[in-house]
Amino acid sequence: MLTTPLGALEVALVQSGARAVDTLHDTAGFARRMEDLGYRRLWYAEHHHSPAIGAFPPVVLTAHAAASTSSIRLGSGGVLAPNHAPIMLAEQFGTLAALHPDRIDLGIGRGPGTFDERTARALRRGAGPASDDEYRTDVSAILRLVVEEMDLGPLPEPWLLASSTAGAGLAAELGLPIAVAHHIRPENTLTALRHYREHFSPSRWCERPRVLVCVETICAETQGEAARLAAPMAVIKAGLLAGRGDMPVPTPEEAADHVFTAEETRALAAFNASQAHGSPETVVRQLASIVDATAADELMLTTPVYSAADRLRSYELVEQHAGLRAAS
Repeated sequence: MLTTPLGALEVALVQSGARAVDTLHDTAGFARRMEDLGYRRLWYAEHHHSPAIGAFPPVVLTAHAAASTSSIRLGSGGVLAPNHAPIMLAEQFGTLAALHPDRIDLGIGRGPGTFDERTARALRRGAGPASDDEYRTDVSAILRLVVEEMDLGPLPEPWLLASSTAGAGLAAELGLPIAVAHHIRPENTLTALRHYREHFSPSRWCERPRVLVCVETICAETQGEAARLAAPMAVIKAGLLAGRGDMPVPTPEEAADHVFTAEETRALAAFNASQAHGSPETVVRQLASIVDATAADELMLTTPVYSAADRLRSYELVEQHAGLRAAS
């Protein structure tokens, strides 16, 4: 049994031949089911102009899910600070926290949320990528304005998303809980966490280092079925490794016919070894190993599989075999 609380990160994958809007239909029902299963948090990621992922603002999805649930924490994982005016994020998430006290998380990240340079510049109103100093200024302003705008009312819980020592250093400097993108750059996880814990300064937000680690988790009844479910995202990752940019998510059948190069096969195998793929017993063992290695206070699972039903089934299997409700 895992005693570490679990959450989920949703990225709104768009099935081949479907419209992005179709992925919205089950948003509220999915949130209610995750609440019933005992997951602590459900976060939504910000993406733009992608054929594979719907461009749905995290604040809107959070509001929609919060209106039909009662206890699960909801929020962004994350909103991308360079794309937004700090006062708008403060007002939006502050309002959500006032409407749903002690349930709203404000996870803040840095990336553009797109592989398309023109879209990235449009989001930044023509500006280039934010510098380290600009990002620090934006995050600090968001935190200050959240407090000022809500006038001592309920506040969202801020988290800083990071996948490097630079992001970990900012989280430590500002005294914020850290959400580590192990599902994106697993090779950086341990170094970033060591830096975060060594340099952490207590703040009004967090008295001690607090760590959430996000893990790609694909669970099915058998190892073979888990590998089949993982294949479409493997094709996407191989394309990114080859510099082909973002592309539609193939069906499992289409992915089964894809031929990977030897280099792609090695890179994917190395990545998968650091995540949690397989049967329930294998996945729970892999998650426990990640907790042991990182001393994470929480894990967040992201399950990028083609079918919404298979995605939900993965979360259900983890809950059944991890003893999630008993540990909550």
